[in-house]
Amino acid sequence: MAKLFEPIQFGNLSLKNRIIIAPMCQYSANEAGEHSFWHEQQWASYALSGAGLYIIEATAVQAVGRISFADLGLWNDLQRAQLKALIDKVKSIAPTPIAIQLAHAGRKASTDKPWLGRGQFSSNHEHGWQTVSASDLPFNPDDQAPHELSIEEIKKIIDDFATAAVRSVDAGFDLIEVHAAHGYLLHQFMSPLSNRRTDEYGGSFENRIRLTLEVFQAIKNAVPDNYPIGVRLSATDWMEQEKAWNIDDSIGLSKALEKLGAVYIHASSGGLHVDQNIQIGPNYQVPFAEAIKKHVDIPVIAVGLITEPQQAEDVLQQGKADAIGLARAILFNPRWPWHAAAQLKAEVEISPQYLRCQPHDVKSLFKPYADR
Repeated sequence: MAKLFEPIQFGNLSLKNRIIIAPMCQYSANEAGEHSFWHEQQWASYALSGAGLYIIEATAVQAVGRISFADLGLWNDLQRAQLKALIDKVKSIAPTPIAIQLAHAGRKASTDKPWLGRGQFSSNHEHGWQTVSASDLPFNPDDQAPHELSIEEIKKIIDDFATAAVRSVDAGFDLIEVHAAHGYLLHQFMSPLSNRRTDEYGGSFENRIRLTLEVFQAIKNAVPDNYPIGVRLSATDWMEQEKAWNIDDSIGLSKALEKLGAVYIHASSGGLHVDQNIQIGPNYQVPFAEAIKKHVDIPVIAVGLITEPQQAEDVLQQGKADAIGLARAILFNPRWPWHAAAQLKAEVEISPQYLRCQPHDVKSLFKPYADR
């Protein structure tokens, strides 16, 4: 069997294969952080894709933690109830496990929809608000400076992550991913480029990772025993010429998260500094997953311009990662797992309504879900 289509465990959550749909913001919620019909059709597409797991877009634990005014939120019970209704609807057509990525954008919040290209709004704009961060350093030089969080405000954010986690469980999500990547709030605390604090949340490596570990532990304490929690992190700031967050730091953080009970590490990179020098190309982030995998016993998800089935299979066969995360590739081709199974001569589970579309020259490609 192709390794891409072997089952994998994320804690006590069993996945049919190792294709993970990674989260990508859709900027299609209303200003109350509630989902729209766009999300309904997108989640249904994800559920029917044949992937082993899909992780919905970054979902803010506070209103000021949204990237934009059009982001999903989970800071109140109405949002939870609406998400539960949507999950119930999607699970009625396919049993694919659904995860949620809980997030806080920090200083990279209060933005416009990216395709409109207007960047960050000021706090007095109708779609803007005062951003927050580890220190009062803006992401872009012309952005409004973020408010440096007090200890009391940090504790409130930790509590809000935990409360959002409880709502996630109640809504029916099968797994929670903590967003500690891409220059958002937890990453802002981790990197010395954005964290100039001198208290217990700044300075040393141990202090800078404290918030991420405390958020993880608070979530773990709030959800049922053995409920799976993974973490997405940026393995490097791509600022090697300066003192910055790097792969050695990420290895240290990953080991600490494993001790706390993380069920996987989702290894991405970048997003923290406007001067980052990312060397983009096929598999460009796979070496980070490979480096982390050597130091932890939990699964590591690799991402980064992995677009072709054999390319993904090779990453797994070479032992560089345990699962493959796809985001843009799935948006471009929502049936990517079907085509991958056909190319790799594997089998993929689908809803029985699709059985008749199996290509005549491909044998034993489709298997209907057992409960359908």
